[in-house]
Amino acid sequence: MRSNQWDVSYEWKAVTLLALGFGLVGLDRWLIAPLFPSIMKDLHLTAQDVGNCIGILGLSWGVFAALMGGISDKIGRRKVLIPSIIVFSLLSGFSGVAGGLASLLAVRALMGVAEGSFCPTSFAATADASHPKRRGFNLGLQQSGFALFGLALSPIIATQLLSVMTWRWVFALVAIPGLILGLLMFRVIREPNAASVSGLSSLPTKAPQQQRGNWRDVLKSRNIPVAMVALFCAMTGVFVLGAMLPLYLTEYLALDTQRMGIVVSAIGFGGFVGQFGLPGLSDLVGRRLASIVGFAGTAIMLYVFRGLGAQPFALFAVLFVVAFFTLGLVSLLSGPVATEAAPVGMVSTAIGVVVGAGEIFGGGVAPALAGFVATRFGIQNIVWLPICAVLLGIGVSLLLIETAPCKVRRRNASTLEFPAAEQLE
Repeated sequence: MRSNQWDVSYEWKAVTLLALGFGLVGLDRWLIAPLFPSIMKDLHLTAQDVGNCIGILGLSWGVFAALMGGISDKIGRRKVLIPSIIVFSLLSGFSGVAGGLASLLAVRALMGVAEGSFCPTSFAATADASHPKRRGFNLGLQQSGFALFGLALSPIIATQLLSVMTWRWVFALVAIPGLILGLLMFRVIREPNAASVSGLSSLPTKAPQQQRGNWRDVLKSRNIPVAMVALFCAMTGVFVLGAMLPLYLTEYLALDTQRMGIVVSAIGFGGFVGQFGLPGLSDLVGRRLASIVGFAGTAIMLYVFRGLGAQPFALFAVLFVVAFFTLGLVSLLSGPVATEAAPVGMVSTAIGVVVGAGEIFGGGVAPALAGFVATRFGIQNIVWLPICAVLLGIGVSLLLIETAPCKVRRRNASTLEFPAAEQLE
């Protein structure tokens, strides 16, 4: 390939493999939820134990997303990506041999380490492989696999497999695709060249030859702390709905289990479309406007959702749109916004910091707070928590500096033309 040509073939191979990889992350993370009734019976677990199993993965994910993002910038993408997908696939299989709560918690915590390591590194590898004009779309497409496999298909896969095998064998079976994908990544995924890494940021930078900075430089980039807070707002919506919606639908709206399952699946299907749809839209209208629209749209649709009764079709349709915006925001903020705000050579570090903050607070603190609200004020008031979070997200989004390449080019072009016009006068 000549230096002035873009390797489109590699771009799509890499993005496809990385999207499938992140889809398996979602599958392995959420597969346990529909299996919990069987697991609770066999291992004599309580509902609190279930919450702890989910929470411990989120906490370890958040911590190691922040740590391993920086490490992958130093040692390379492949040295983190390939071991992490193999490890979390094996650990998913080992979940099936858990003999009690302690062993299950240990396996889930280690899964969080491996999946947290894979997450920011895979986003950075997707950004490395993507042409700037497709960066937002590709990052969203890659992340959409999480919603499709983890939130939409995992309940279907788990319940269908349970009809022919025990939950222990379900875990063993779903470990196999990750091992195969790890081999394919070993053969396909490349390390980025210096030109592609230095060209990721859309903001004015110093010469590409400058040395890579440290993590403090990441936090000095204005969009990084803004994205951290905004992602917390978005993930509060995702995790509160994911954790509490089944109870809201069955206990407050009195839907039966089958109808509840259909309504809840809207989170996965809507999120799948939104995770590449909203970032792809941001390639055209800009990151800042897309973020504001995403948060505003979520707030409006959540308010509509709260006013609906036991109407499965209407609930599904509104929740689909909620998930489109909310999970689209997760992809937008942790993908192109974090990527384009990163200092030279620190893309994975920046993504890791943003994702880590979102996971720890949105995936750990928010569900605990939701449980408090449901217990103290009633499950019918649970929707107010994500509504307040996304309203805050609108204000936070106003602080973003626009970094979308199309917008930056237009801004730079108008800046160059304006002095010329003054000289003519």
